[in-house]
Amino acid sequence: MSTLLAVLDALDDLPQARDLRERTYRALGDTVVDVGCGGGRAVGELAARGVRAIGVDLDPAMIEISAERWPAGEFHVADATALPLDDGSVTGYRADKVLHTLDEPGRAVAEARRVLAGNGRAVLVGHDWDTFVIDSGDPELTRALVHARADSMPSPRVARRYRNLLLDNGFTDVTVEVHTIVWTGAAGLPVLATLGAGTWLDDQAARARDDRLFVAVPVFLAAGTRAR
Repeated sequence: MSTLLAVLDALDDLPQARDLRERTYRALGDTVVDVGCGGGRAVGELAARGVRAIGVDLDPAMIEISAERWPAGEFHVADATALPLDDGSVTGYRADKVLHTLDEPGRAVAEARRVLAGNGRAVLVGHDWDTFVIDSGDPELTRALVHARADSMPSPRVARRYRNLLLDNGFTDVTVEVHTIVWTGAAGLPVLATLGAGTWLDDQAARARDDRLFVAVPVFLAAGTRAR
């Protein structure tokens, strides 16, 4: 299993994450594209509800894994800024933990508008990479690790721009919510391993063994309607 997939699974398995996914599925309609689908869990869950669920990811390995895990879904290798869909062909668009990987996330939101039918709903979900909250004996090093990881991303702070991106691309009835994901055990270690290693990560592993780990990540959920 890839490191990225392990991180995604660690996040998706949390009760808070399951509740948040349920919230993102509201009012998406009967044909939904999940952009940056990763391991495909959202596609599988939507397909189980009778929705035509289309998963798109730029990584062929992720698409292969998704198709194996969730055979009821439809999966394609494609870029978020050039979806293999006709104009106005979907009723719902979902992009979860993906826009931070793009140099120009606004182009993906413009593409969302193109593929959505009139009154279709777009949902953008993700965290701001500067806002990891981690209990640590070395807060200065922890802060440096968090910021270094953020600075390695093409668009690490795009989540704080979700509302404006939707408005700038003609979406109406735009709303924004903040939900917090919390880890207090070993399930959070794959996430922390993406930030640092060595004695810092060893300390976090010891905290997990002693039931003293604490990691909190605010997740932003923005939604809007494509005007006719």
